[in-house]
Amino acid sequence: MNNSRRDFIKKTSMGSVAFSFGGVLQGFSAGSYRNIIGANDKIAVACMGVNSRGLAVGKNFASQRNCEVLHVCDVDNRASTKCIAAIESIQQKRPKDTPDFRKALEDKDVDVLIVTAPDHWHAPAALLACAAGKDVYLEKPCSHNPNEGEMLVKAAAKHKRVLQMGNQRRSWPNVSAAIAELHGGVIGKPYYAKTWYTNNRPSIGKGKEAAVPDWLNYDLWQGPAPRRPYRDNLIHYNWHWFWHWGTGEALNNGTHMVDLARWGLGVTYPTSVNSTGGRYRYQDDWETPDTQVINLSFGDKGMISWEGRSCNSRNVEGSSVGVIFYGENGSLTIESGNSYKIHDLKNKLVKEVKNTQNIDARNVADPAQELDAYHIQNLFDAIKKGTPLNSDIVGGHQSTLLVQLGNIAQRTGRTLHTDPTNGHILNDSAAMKYWSREYEKGWEPKV
Repeated sequence: MNNSRRDFIKKTSMGSVAFSFGGVLQGFSAGSYRNIIGANDKIAVACMGVNSRGLAVGKNFASQRNCEVLHVCDVDNRASTKCIAAIESIQQKRPKDTPDFRKALEDKDVDVLIVTAPDHWHAPAALLACAAGKDVYLEKPCSHNPNEGEMLVKAAAKHKRVLQMGNQRRSWPNVSAAIAELHGGVIGKPYYAKTWYTNNRPSIGKGKEAAVPDWLNYDLWQGPAPRRPYRDNLIHYNWHWFWHWGTGEALNNGTHMVDLARWGLGVTYPTSVNSTGGRYRYQDDWETPDTQVINLSFGDKGMISWEGRSCNSRNVEGSSVGVIFYGENGSLTIESGNSYKIHDLKNKLVKEVKNTQNIDARNVADPAQELDAYHIQNLFDAIKKGTPLNSDIVGGHQSTLLVQLGNIAQRTGRTLHTDPTNGHILNDSAAMKYWSREYEKGWEPKV
């Protein structure tokens, strides 16, 4: 955002509160109502990666009355066409079709880049956006490897950018209330947080090299990743399960719950990490674990465990995904949605706060649109008013690093000992080779 535009938005933001939170005025359609405040008071965004989750996030941003989507950027022209039509129907204004997001960063009217591309693009795209003077909404995980996470922290500080990670539960009201109760001592001192994710994903089969489809810019899709031939079982979703581009279920879904565990226990970096697991369910091209247990120790401050089951959807504590905190005087459980329960040491339910919104934790594209809007508005408040982010990049990196360390422990087959001041791996050069990655020549990210 240029300075004059940013100043204008800050000056007018308080005057627009009634419009932002009130109902639609009589005589105005939803489409015309969202334009009352005027374009200069809206956060202008560009959406990068709009096939599935990106489509849902783009539509959610477009639905916010204080936002306008200016650019839709995707390497798949089918996804762009679908997203452009959906956003136009919401905001009554057609966004530009800008396949290469770097062109959108050249637009002085763009305030925010939304990054919902594959994991290997997350940090490199955010770094380019920061350098271009844009604020960033960055889907979890914030980085493909720990070094990229540290680069993001440096870039946000250097360029003075607002950089929010998409661990949306940080902004869900009842989840925030649960953590506040935990910090207030409702179960005494919490010392162990167990987290989990379950699903019933099918096999991805054995892929074969094939011609790149005419709807796909595969070179731009690969971007910073060293070049590999196109395979017919890679795009769009299955890249998650290849180390070259993805980060496995641990970062795909574990990031959310491990982040809540870290928040609840009030910890940052661990002292040791181990992981067990493997690809057990099918014999196919899937490289990352389909079943994994990561254990993180924080010395006398407590411990966190994450159990991921990609191919067996049996619930834990009655929920497909969640976190349970164990403390001196009982336990507190945050389930898949915006709800929580508190039990005493005799397993008696002493408090239950229920969710009122529709949530489907196994929906890969849009599990909780209404609740996620709170996170979007927190980003906008940070830009317009300087309100603290519920999930800034420092905390986003810290939480992402925990599961990255779990994957490194899994790939090395041994316990990692880490520096509790920064999370760096101690005395293990073989493990440290996973701290960063190789990049395609000419695509190396930089701060």
